[in-house]
Amino acid sequence: MSDAPMLSIADLNAWYDESHVLHGIGLEIREGECVTLLGRNGAGKSTTLKSIMGLVPRRAGSIRFQGIDLIAARPDQIGRAGIGFCPEDRGIFSGLTVEENLLLPPVIGPGGMSLDDIYSLFPNLRERGKSAGTKLSGGEQQMLAIARILRTGARLLLFDEPTEGLAPVIVQQIAAMIGEIKRRGFTILLVEQNFRFASQLADRHYLIEHGQVVDMITRDQLPEKQETLHQRLGI
Repeated sequence: MSDAPMLSIADLNAWYDESHVLHGIGLEIREGECVTLLGRNGAGKSTTLKSIMGLVPRRAGSIRFQGIDLIAARPDQIGRAGIGFCPEDRGIFSGLTVEENLLLPPVIGPGGMSLDDIYSLFPNLRERGKSAGTKLSGGEQQMLAIARILRTGARLLLFDEPTEGLAPVIVQQIAAMIGEIKRRGFTILLVEQNFRFASQLADRHYLIEHGQVVDMITRDQLPEKQETLHQRLGI
């Protein structure tokens, strides 16, 4: 794992119309890390991911990915730079089969997984390859949303609430899959409400309140930061 940040965000502000949502977010992610954004609903976690991808109407500050500032880049340029986004709503195309959903995103760089690699990691998807994407269960749709960006060669993966609405047994399957993705060298930025899920995966956690980073906690610091987590998150 390199000490140089793969992603470095400084003084990131974001607006929806007149609503100022992010107020100077700053964070760093090194290659090979899994980092989570923790906070209550409405804190600005998902908006941070969408701002990285250029999916908010107005943003300002600095978003440097592998040394290149993307603050003025379009979403398609950001994706081709090597950032993959798995949105909260999963974004499965209803008119396409599982395999067609997997093959739709373009390959933007080396290091992506082959279909065989993906099916080895997500065996359910092999079995459902000819099924319409929206005919899958919620857990299978989440697996498809994650798998779809693994083909592209993106090296930084943004996951927005991957366990929302899923049964506990499926949550554990998703955790194992994300853990395996990390072991294969991918870098992950994860927004997640389920702290137990996030804590077993992440190297570091950024706590966000009212659109600002209020603390950064490493995995080793978790035992001594339980009171802080309880106050900030209610866990």
